[in-house]
Amino acid sequence: MTFEPQKQIGKYAIVREIGAGATSRVYLARDPFAERDLAIKVFLFEEHADPVAERMAHKAFLTESSLAGKLNHPHIVDIYDAVIEPHYSYLVMEYVPGVTLEAHSDVTSLLPPKKVVEIIFKCIRALEYAFQHGVIHRDMKPGNILLSERGEAKVADFGASFQHRKDFETTQLSGVGSPAYMSPEQIRMEDLTQQTDIYSLGVVMYRLLTGRLPFQGSSHAGLAYAILNAEAPRPATLRPELPALLDDIVMRAMRKDLSERYRSWLDFGKDLGQAFMNLRLAGESVSDSEKFNKLRDMRFFEDFGDVALWEVLRIASWKTIEAGTSIVKEGERADSFYLLVDGEASVTLQGNALNTLKPGDCFGDLLYFTGRAEPRTTTVAAVGQISAIEINAQALRTATDAVQAAFNKASVRVLVHRLDQTNLRLAKR
Repeated sequence: MTFEPQKQIGKYAIVREIGAGATSRVYLARDPFAERDLAIKVFLFEEHADPVAERMAHKAFLTESSLAGKLNHPHIVDIYDAVIEPHYSYLVMEYVPGVTLEAHSDVTSLLPPKKVVEIIFKCIRALEYAFQHGVIHRDMKPGNILLSERGEAKVADFGASFQHRKDFETTQLSGVGSPAYMSPEQIRMEDLTQQTDIYSLGVVMYRLLTGRLPFQGSSHAGLAYAILNAEAPRPATLRPELPALLDDIVMRAMRKDLSERYRSWLDFGKDLGQAFMNLRLAGESVSDSEKFNKLRDMRFFEDFGDVALWEVLRIASWKTIEAGTSIVKEGERADSFYLLVDGEASVTLQGNALNTLKPGDCFGDLLYFTGRAEPRTTTVAAVGQISAIEINAQALRTATDAVQAAFNKASVRVLVHRLDQTNLRLAKR
């Protein structure tokens, strides 16, 4: 049905629409008595809608409305009131100026790992509080986490939640939740505990750290199969700068076996707190924007679009190497390749000088095409202190098609240039 508010909903003055979904719209409104901004979520119920969809919409409203005034936590969006009208119903909620974490779920717009850890920790506290009040969210995803203009995180949208309080029992309907973030037990329609939200928040964390989902499929059935049976690449495969502890935390939160997954929010929070301390002690490094601009100026990346280049930045390790250090050694088996960002590096074979590498030059790239670790044929050492990026061949093989295609094109261009240089040297003999 069409719903077009004129100037107000109930006693609340409408400012503008700020969001819309399949069965609801959200408006920024003003409370004339309390003199504060509010968000009003209007649920639309069509007379001839699909019965299942209509049932879900009614259930979402009833579920959220039952929480009005009951979940009071600094990291949960407050629900102040619920009103039922003849053709629509609405919730009056806290207004949080800012964005959802969807804005930071792409490789081009990821937050620093320390900020991600802070956000997830606050979500843990919020969901633990909800669980203590008998509520399991069941639909944790970036779009249901708000990030205010001041950087505060707030969990929103409890319309899919399961409540097991004595005075309010909801059923665990099939189809509830967002497929990519569903736990294996949610897909199998088993009884759910707080561990299902722990899994989903683990997937959210994975997405915020890497810009990728751990499991993908061309259909709901294919996605469900992957969640139930496939092993996700570790986050550090896609973003090598991530500390091992943080990598382990994400993987443990997403374990398929409940006995291996975090059993409680307390356990999850303890490990995340340690990771936050480690990141804080590590201090700040070169900003992502500075790294991006460095790569954008390199000829090797001239065929990479911005999105593909951001993905490269995520899968690469940025290294500072001291003078005289051998970056690769003859006979050493490895499957990484490097691009020199700043400084110079010498190339030798059995102690004999072959070449000097300059910023923008790459080395070790041929190993990517072999498909396995092979012995190095030369030694490359830093002449002075240098900056270089290391890309693991396996990480590149799991990258998107756009990145792989651009890399293949760049590598062919490098090989042609090397052949031209070799021919020129031979011609001068």
